[in-house]
Amino acid sequence: MPTDTIYGLSCRALDQSAVKRLHQVKNRDSRPFIILISSINQLHELGLIAGDFGPALGYWPGKLSVIGKADRAPEYLHMGTKTLAVRQPDYPELLGLINKTGPLVSTSANLSGQEPAHSLADAQKIFGDKLDFYVDVGPIDAQPSTIVKTSFAKLKVIRQGEVKINEI
Repeated sequence: MPTDTIYGLSCRALDQSAVKRLHQVKNRDSRPFIILISSINQLHELGLIAGDFGPALGYWPGKLSVIGKADRAPEYLHMGTKTLAVRQPDYPELLGLINKTGPLVSTSANLSGQEPAHSLADAQKIFGDKLDFYVDVGPIDAQPSTIVKTSFAKLKVIRQGEVKINEI
């Protein structure tokens, strides 16, 4: 399905069996996925504290994923790292869906280590009938989100995407 950046694979973040299935479908190792939220209030549902995401919150909604402390989040989400990457997308239709479902796990529509799908046809070639459904909005030619990590109220850029962030 489309996000505010690229096509992604998604499932309800608080459904452990769905998250496990997504790891299998994507052929992903034990690295955690990004979590999409519709509001800062949903951080609490994940066991996260808004203050731990500090200076990056001013960029939401937007194409910035923020890695913050996740000591109290379910282990199946943080995969032992005790951190999670979270983003509030700038895409009204997706925000509306997340309002109804709760936080969503999201990851690029590709197998780990490969180029992300830029169209429904690309995704169908990769995943075929392994997915429950597809949402088509035509070709998407965008970059993945910028990823930053918070530490002591500072940001460190992990992956530079469309949003340009200087480390602060």
